[in-house]
Amino acid sequence: MYRLISTAMFSAAIALGGATVASAQAHVVHQDGHVYHVAVCGDVAPARGMARCHAHAVTDSRGNFVTKAVTPNTTPAGFGPSDLRAAYNTSASGGSGITVAIVDAFGYNNAEADLQVYRSQFGLPTCTTSNGCFRKVNQNGRAGPYPAQDSGWADETALDLDMVSAMCPNCHILLVEANNNGNGNLATAVNTAVLLGATVVSNSYGGGEGGSTAYESAYEHSGVAITASTGDSGFGAQFPATDPQVIAVGGTHLVKDGSTRGWTETVWGGAGSGCSTVYAKAAWQTGVTDSLCTMRMEADVSAVADPNTGVAIYGPANFGFHSGWAVFGGTSVAAPLVGGMIGNAGNFTGQGGSLTYELYAGNHAVVNDVTSGHNGSCGGTYFCTAGTGYDGPTGLGTPNGNAPF
Repeated sequence: MYRLISTAMFSAAIALGGATVASAQAHVVHQDGHVYHVAVCGDVAPARGMARCHAHAVTDSRGNFVTKAVTPNTTPAGFGPSDLRAAYNTSASGGSGITVAIVDAFGYNNAEADLQVYRSQFGLPTCTTSNGCFRKVNQNGRAGPYPAQDSGWADETALDLDMVSAMCPNCHILLVEANNNGNGNLATAVNTAVLLGATVVSNSYGGGEGGSTAYESAYEHSGVAITASTGDSGFGAQFPATDPQVIAVGGTHLVKDGSTRGWTETVWGGAGSGCSTVYAKAAWQTGVTDSLCTMRMEADVSAVADPNTGVAIYGPANFGFHSGWAVFGGTSVAAPLVGGMIGNAGNFTGQGGSLTYELYAGNHAVVNDVTSGHNGSCGGTYFCTAGTGYDGPTGLGTPNGNAPF
């Protein structure tokens, strides 16, 4: 687990019309190995009925983003698209005609422009409103007015857009901006994404399960893959990842090495996992988890999330309105990464948002089993400790090609 070292104060700028209003917000600086990082949406658990995003930005010891100007032919810090596709054994060739939706709270004024910088830097196809690849709408499906920008959630959105682009360069991207981080508005945005034709919907946020049943149906659409981050506070279940029809995505520490695969993964200590106190165990989990958890268990699958082994992102820097390159982690990386892979596969046939029955039935050749690490103290059980086969922090493992989807 990472450790708490200090608290830094930032101004979270929110655009209201043409004005900018600054509001003070405390962000805790964490240390993970030799890397410092902050949770861009803060560390305080959200109030009942609200959600918090799960993106972490790599910073210096004072909490300032580690950013730098990058020009063509210069590789930004952090894993880029080719690294991620190599790690998860997939190509950039699929996804034509597939729409992957990103649902986030609040606005992101420079979403389209920043996305183009990322895609241009890594040689990905142009994805703009004008060529029909990119579309931004509010939670009611209209091209404006958009919610006020919140810099932390804008960082989250940049991360989500870039990860979908990395794993599915040919997919269309639909960004749906919820009015705020209330569960009701986020649920409305998810339903809007499906109504507008998305077959994959990525959600990198979560909160307590209390009162969540009122919004459960928004995350259950037949034939639509819906991913959700399991969290960034270690062991402990949260909604919407515990919805039985959602693909709950945990997090790993990813290292390139000389192994046969070429990569090694262990549990990221911040990744969420847990046994729901509200939702029944999904049919496909029967036989995978045992009597220790008779309810819905998260995660299902996982992907890189540790800021120590983070990804390159272009978006708002230092909680302000200028953009730059930075390194990000959190299970907010993993959910859109897996969502992009599902889009790239292009043949999702799950029931609602579930994984295919084949995967949970034991076809483990299509995953990389993560067998070491933990995300908390749970008596050594699979709830928070990795081992052979299924475990809470990483689920069945990480994708090995598009076959899981």
